[in-house]
Amino acid sequence: MTDLKPVARQALALMDLTSLNDDDDSARIQALCRRADTPAGHPAALCLYPAFIEDAQRELDAIGLTRRVRIATVTNFPDGAPNAERAARETRLAVAAGADEVDVVFPYRALLDGAPDVGRLLVEACRDACGGATLKVILETGELKDAALIRQAADIAIAAGADFIKTSTGKVAVNATLEAAEIMLETIRDSGRDVGFKAAGGIRTTEDAKAYLDLAARIMGEAWISPAHFRFGASGLLDALLATLEGDEAKAPGDGY
Repeated sequence: MTDLKPVARQALALMDLTSLNDDDDSARIQALCRRADTPAGHPAALCLYPAFIEDAQRELDAIGLTRRVRIATVTNFPDGAPNAERAARETRLAVAAGADEVDVVFPYRALLDGAPDVGRLLVEACRDACGGATLKVILETGELKDAALIRQAADIAIAAGADFIKTSTGKVAVNATLEAAEIMLETIRDSGRDVGFKAAGGIRTTEDAKAYLDLAARIMGEAWISPAHFRFGASGLLDALLATLEGDEAKAPGDGY
């Protein structure tokens, strides 16, 4: 039987521990921050709505994780509207509020309608708005569906300045899949650029995490896999990873994101 504990330790350090629920409040975000302080280490980042950046900053400072756990937020979310000015304004405000990373939704419907320049202009505008913050571009691969469109969206985002390309918002019927991840990782490899990958939505178990890590290792090499290049966007995955490390994964709850 494969020992999944090394996988769980690796995956935990690559997580963007996420809460993007319509009923989130300050108390829930404070609890999210406390969940990040585990006996097995901490995730790479927390991902939350812009309204809760200040709450997260205060709580991370209180538990001694400031600058050890980054704060990520979302913009143009979850609709992926084509309005570059709006997306850039939201991104600029998020960075000013203290976000270290911004996950912006690519205007995937415009690409489906045959207007690739809309995505290019929006990502470029958000790249400028980010300044020194990390820009992750959410392609919404489950809505693009077609492999050629997923590759095209990835190419556009990378060329326009994305630091990461991300599968999904977690808000649609089909989120992260290994098939989409393979296309995205191959596109990163073929671009020759220093761009990372984030899988988000539906990753619930240590075995799920292992499948993505194995795929990334095959395409990009094991040395490439680090928080600077690879992230999981998830909520309940943390419980599954901790249960694996405790030898009792069967009792871990599911992942709502």
